[in-house]
Amino acid sequence: MQTSAAGSKHAPGRAGGFTLLELLVVVSLIAMATAGVSLSLRDSAQSALERDAQRLASLLETARAQARASGVPAQWQPTPEGFVFKGLPRSDLPSQWLATTTRASVSAPIVLGPEPLIGPQKVALSHAGRTVWVVTDGLRPFNVQNKPPQGRP
Repeated sequence: MQTSAAGSKHAPGRAGGFTLLELLVVVSLIAMATAGVSLSLRDSAQSALERDAQRLASLLETARAQARASGVPAQWQPTPEGFVFKGLPRSDLPSQWLATTTRASVSAPIVLGPEPLIGPQKVALSHAGRTVWVVTDGLRPFNVQNKPPQGRP
């Protein structure tokens, strides 16, 4: 007479298949993997807006450095198609957003130099109903904020 040991594939009188415990383990692993993937995916609109904001902060700092090095006043302004840097000699800086639906809002053109202190400046960028601000206090570099800047830059 055969005896069955724990974990044997075919016990006498029993059909082959998975046990309830094995099915529960597999289902729980699939649920944990799905939760991990869904948490790791970010909203693409927010990512696009943050990329444009970081890029704009870098471009504004580059233009600021060029204005100081050349000794000429420079300005940045949004346009319906993107943005423009005015006053820079031989500027090969980009003039388009990475996301075509990104929009910028400023109360006045952003002054970038040639003086080392430029005064507080802010640009509001919006994309798909979300807004971030690219700001400087005039002394520090431009940076990206998720909240509106305090005061009146």
